[in-house]
Amino acid sequence: MAAVNVSGCAAPDQAAPLPAGIDLEKETVITGVVSATTGETVPGAYVRLLDATGEFTAEVVTSPEGQFRFFAAPGDWTLRALSRHGNGDTAVSAERGLNQIGVTVG
Repeated sequence: MAAVNVSGCAAPDQAAPLPAGIDLEKETVITGVVSATTGETVPGAYVRLLDATGEFTAEVVTSPEGQFRFFAAPGDWTLRALSRHGNGDTAVSAERGLNQIGVTVG
């Protein structure tokens, strides 16, 4: 199962609570916050989800609080954040359930 690609369309609010129908025993959710090296959160950053081979899968824009969320398959992923503060990558080994990951840019 691939992640939902929301680039080019109206992306859902990244800070909104998970939809009521999401079963975290069956779903894999990768969520977190993009922060600058200074510790401040980074709104408006582009966060890309890359698969284990480095191929682009999806992209979202962080909320005013720097939050992002992807629905993905379990496995190895890379989160790449691009922002006015700089860029940053974080490796993720996602399992079913809620995977909370921070990405630092700078």
